[in-house]
Amino acid sequence: MPWLELSLIVRAEQQPRVEEALDDLGALSVTLRDANAETPDEQAIFEPGVGELPLWPTITLNALFDADTDRRGLSEALSELLPWLEPDQLSFRDVEDEDWERAWMDQYQPMQFGRRLWIYPWNIAPPDDADTVIVQLDPGLAFGSGTHPTTALCLEWLDGLDLAGKRVIDYGCGSGILAIAALKLGAAAAVGVDNDPQALTASADNAERNNVGDRLALFLPEDFAGEPAEVFVANILAGPLAELAPEFARLAKPGAPFALSGILHGQHEELLARYAEWFEALRVDVREDWVRISGYRRHA
Repeated sequence: MPWLELSLIVRAEQQPRVEEALDDLGALSVTLRDANAETPDEQAIFEPGVGELPLWPTITLNALFDADTDRRGLSEALSELLPWLEPDQLSFRDVEDEDWERAWMDQYQPMQFGRRLWIYPWNIAPPDDADTVIVQLDPGLAFGSGTHPTTALCLEWLDGLDLAGKRVIDYGCGSGILAIAALKLGAAAAVGVDNDPQALTASADNAERNNVGDRLALFLPEDFAGEPAEVFVANILAGPLAELAPEFARLAKPGAPFALSGILHGQHEELLARYAEWFEALRVDVREDWVRISGYRRHA
């Protein structure tokens, strides 16, 4: 069955009213994505920064309607509900069911990170292989499935560590993918911290699916007491990473390996200087336009 897709590009503050208008006009679904996706201005809000709203400055809303919906009538109705909307903010295209199914399967095939670690979507059965570590996720739940370079960089870093018996903090946990991967790779316990309650719900659900729910504690930042851990990872954005550097130094035990990502290339020099006060053996790894900084907490 074909569908009609209407795409609108709006500012973040306009999004609630636009989405309400689309619902009023009979949209069957509305999805949001960064209008700057796949550009250097892309923002990785799947693991949002502390105190930041989980929206991009400019948003593309994609709304699905029945294929026989009158495009002109829909445009005119939107103009009445949203008088400020300009014609060049709207575009239409016909979408076949097969397009959605192919896009889903292309994006959520099993992915390998490092030597042992694999991420599988929940609808694909993993092999019974003692030499691999499998994390299964529901990609529809939220915020980070391994497909983004920042998440991939952190997963590969975790795969290269000896996590046996250690406690890991995942700050900006999103879907829980990093904390869950750490637990499956041998960590004794993990803590996930995120300012979005929906992310904590997704993390808890994914942890239960992977049979590690009893070893993952989840907190909003204001509820996290902050006992230091043997391993620390934060995949948020450059601004919060700079702001929270002293707190992250407190949360990492002396000698603890740490990794930061969510950093666009060009933002890392300032962060290297900032973190050198508390961390050593700093290195930079780059994938596409994104950076991971890793190193170790200095001994007192």
